[in-house]
Amino acid sequence: MVDDSKGHSAYAKATLLVSQKNVRPAGKQACMHNGWYMQDGQKVSQPMVFPSNHPEFPNEPKGIKAVLSEQGIFHIGLQMKCQNKCDGDQDDCCNKCILEWQPDFCAQKSLVQEVIEAAGHLCIFLPKFHCELNFIEFFWGSVKKYLHDNCDYTFATLEENMPKALAAVQLNMIHLWEHCMYWWMEAYRSGLGITAAQLQVKKFSFHKYKSYRCIPETVACALDAV
Repeated sequence: MVDDSKGHSAYAKATLLVSQKNVRPAGKQACMHNGWYMQDGQKVSQPMVFPSNHPEFPNEPKGIKAVLSEQGIFHIGLQMKCQNKCDGDQDDCCNKCILEWQPDFCAQKSLVQEVIEAAGHLCIFLPKFHCELNFIEFFWGSVKKYLHDNCDYTFATLEENMPKALAAVQLNMIHLWEHCMYWWMEAYRSGLGITAAQLQVKKFSFHKYKSYRCIPETVACALDAV
C-alpha cells in the first residue's frame, strides 16, 4: 500500500511519457521503450526509436507525428498542445493529448509500481488527502511525538533518537491502526460522509473494545445487519 504522492509518481527512464517527446524526431527527447497499438483486433508492437538503417534519423527517437502517423491517426494542422483544457474523448484535440490517450501510454506505470509488481506483489495506491486510510501516517505521527518528547534541538540528538523512535512503535499498535483503517473503509463504503464516518469509527473502533476475548454488542449487531 503506497500513499499517492508526487514522489511515488516518478517514472523510470525510457518509459512512455508524452511530456518527454517532441513533435519532430530526434533532438532533445527521451529514447523510450517499445509501445503498442491495436490494429484489426490485434496488438501491434511499435518501436519508439528509428532503426539503425533509417535514411535520416538512424537510432534516433521518433517524434509524436511519426508515432501517430504509423498508427494512422495523425491529422494535418494539429497543434502540439491545446491552448485550453483538453478533452480526452476527442481524436482531433492536439498531438500531445491524442498520443497521451493511446492505450500503451495510458497503461504506463510509475517506477514504484513497476518495482513492486516485479517482485510479485500487488501495488495499491491510497486515495489522496485521506490520512485516515493510510495507517503509516499514524506510525510517523508516533515517531514524531517520540522525537518531540526527547528533543534538545540538536541534530546529533535527532540522529541518536531516530532509531529509538522507530523501534518504540509496537507491532500490536500498528495492527490496531490497520483495523481502524478498515472501519473507515467500511464507513465510506456504506455511503457516509467524512463527519458521519468519523462518528461511526469512534463508535465501533477498537477504542470501545473492553475485552480481547469477545466482540462488543454494538459491533456484533452491525455485523449481523450486513
